[in-house]
Amino acid sequence: MELHYRERGEGKPLLLLHGIFGSADNWLTFSRSLSDQYRSYSVDLRNHGQSPHDPVFDYPAMVEDVKLFIEKHGLENPAIIGHSMGGKVAMNFAVAYPDLLSRLVVVDIAPRFYDLSDYPILDGLKAIPVTEINTRQEADEALATYVPEADVRQFLLKNLQRVPEGGFRWKLNLAAIDENIEKVGHDLAFEGKFEKPTLFVKGGRSNYVRDKDVPRIREIFPQAEIETLDAGHWVPAEKPEEFATLLRKWLAS
Repeated sequence: MELHYRERGEGKPLLLLHGIFGSADNWLTFSRSLSDQYRSYSVDLRNHGQSPHDPVFDYPAMVEDVKLFIEKHGLENPAIIGHSMGGKVAMNFAVAYPDLLSRLVVVDIAPRFYDLSDYPILDGLKAIPVTEINTRQEADEALATYVPEADVRQFLLKNLQRVPEGGFRWKLNLAAIDENIEKVGHDLAFEGKFEKPTLFVKGGRSNYVRDKDVPRIREIFPQAEIETLDAGHWVPAEKPEEFATLLRKWLAS
């Protein structure tokens, strides 16, 4: 699958992978911060943003999408940075194709199974009658029952697109994501280790990466360093300057 992407900056290549319900635009502030030294490629993963929709939605498929992107664009040993689901894609890719990247950054996700069978965010998105509403405010009100955090709702509703005949549509493939949501929580799909420089950045107010995850992180990623920023799960959005400063220093080390 040929992924839509945004390119910015000059220098060493960075490949940026967003989380579930996100898009390449999530990395605009970060890529701008590093544009003087790095050429960043922010992709829309399959079924997200402007990338193609497909009923297949799992980590092996997304890993192959990333491999095709790197080959198509001639990226030589890029550093790969992934947040949440994008971090799972990045970890899977690093284990499957360790020779195709130089460094790995995983943001607030661990190499383990997450139970997503009861996922309020997905229930909330499905509850929005997108073809019937006339304003984003109506969508926000419908979503608020399931997602109380206003900033998270604002992020999620970026996936709405107004249509000329009235109402809205989803940019992302909500049906495919809904059908495969449990696969998003799966453990790593590939066995092996990634023995190159690796950084895990976790949110200090998030429970996605726990102390008991650390031994397995170090088993699969022997060179792993772990840093914590005072943020929830959405680390790059909540602490953009601190995140960019940390990454600039680590990438240059």
